[in-house]
Amino acid sequence: MTPYTDLQDRSSSTLLKVASITLLGHLFFSAFSAFAFATFLLPPYPDWLQTPQNQKVMALGYTYGGATTVTLGAISGLAFLAWAVGTRKAFITFAVSFLLALTSEYVGTRWDYPFGAYEYTSQLGYKIGGKVPFNIPTSWFYMLVASLAICGRFLKGKDDNLSKWWWAFVGGVVLTLWDVSMDPAMVKTTHWIWEIGDLSNRSAFEQLIGKPIFFGMPITNWLGWLLTGIIVARVMLAFVAPSEWVAKVAPHRLPIALYAINGLLPLAICFRWDMVPAGVLGTIAMAVPLWAALRNDPAPLTSLGTSPLKRVADGALGTR
Repeated sequence: MTPYTDLQDRSSSTLLKVASITLLGHLFFSAFSAFAFATFLLPPYPDWLQTPQNQKVMALGYTYGGATTVTLGAISGLAFLAWAVGTRKAFITFAVSFLLALTSEYVGTRWDYPFGAYEYTSQLGYKIGGKVPFNIPTSWFYMLVASLAICGRFLKGKDDNLSKWWWAFVGGVVLTLWDVSMDPAMVKTTHWIWEIGDLSNRSAFEQLIGKPIFFGMPITNWLGWLLTGIIVARVMLAFVAPSEWVAKVAPHRLPIALYAINGLLPLAICFRWDMVPAGVLGTIAMAVPLWAALRNDPAPLTSLGTSPLKRVADGALGTR
């Protein structure tokens, strides 16, 4: 083994360790947040939480808790993707997906397209351009990494243009299924607010998709999620092709865990804050892609050397 190869192996090992450690941190903060919103942050607040000191702690939690959770998830997704496909591809994919998601969200909060009329509150921390919390485009990135990795468990790794668009569509659907419980939960806890105006003079179709019919959320939100998810996923696939997702990313279980972890908080809120139908539908929605991914579970990528990686990837492809 040459010194350069040894350095590559150690660097690769470090990236996977970083991804694993930050995933555990992401799990801890997500689980704690789910517990908090299901117990002592459920109105009416307990007396001990009303003290000035505890109010300060709660304010700090709202300011930095979500940002910390999302940042850890993003680091985990980025480090894992860098380990799987290379640092350069991973950082380019992150940068492009972040900018596209940010653009979509900024246009959405300013001009109401493509999601509908909504506004973020101060609970998600620093807002880029005074409109979009840093957490939002960051979470788009790592959840699409997870969604495309899930797609790699049951879609064929073909790199032609039509296949990439099909992958982008399915990846957008997997991402949007996460929002079935997440959006009602975040609206209920005032992380963002829908500002639906009078639609009485609009067409029946516009009223159907524009009214807040699902726990304060209009159907336009899901359509906007799907459209944005497809576009961002398609661009990501231009840098990391479907064959790479199948061979290098999908065989590992870390992205699947990342996807599942992000259901903890919204589902806890839905079930405990009197939105049981949203919790049930959200559980089913996220369970479907997780079941499909685990049903096609190849041997996880635990070896870091080039030859073991190739053997595992070849074995994963052979199971499809």
